[in-house]
Amino acid sequence: MFLFEIIILLVLLIIYLLLMPIVLFIDTDNKQYYLQFKGLAKASIESDNQEVLRLKLELFFFKFYFYPLKYIWSKNKRDIKKKTNKTREIGIGGRNLYKIIKSFKVKKFLLNIDTGDCIWNAKLYPLFSLLNYYWGDFNINFEGRNHMVLHIQNRPLNIIKSFIN
Repeated sequence: MFLFEIIILLVLLIIYLLLMPIVLFIDTDNKQYYLQFKGLAKASIESDNQEVLRLKLELFFFKFYFYPLKYIWSKNKRDIKKKTNKTREIGIGGRNLYKIIKSFKVKKFLLNIDTGDCIWNAKLYPLFSLLNYYWGDFNINFEGRNHMVLHIQNRPLNIIKSFIN
């Protein structure tokens, strides 16, 4: 009976990991940039007074801070090995990459820009009003403000299905 309960919990965990939403959120006005695995982990980029930026990783109830610009990664000579026999590397091709990108859902897209040139702003205004009709929220302003909000969501199951199909 105990083994059966463990197997059920393991199957439920695998189902949760396959159906868990992955969220990418970028907001330039509020300075929020994060990648989140809902209910599991969240990695966000924050500004810092001492360093230029820091990476905040939240895993369940724990918080970790990393300073990625503090460390300089150097390659050792022994790590670089010369390949004598040629092997075919398996990579993501153009078609598979297109299928993966197509599996993402854009929940919110807002773009509010000022090019700094009033003529270019006037030329972009009809294009942005046409794009406003079909996708997202596009605005041109003449006040010097630039703002973008991008909220993208996907599930690991959709990524795996894009590889299979």
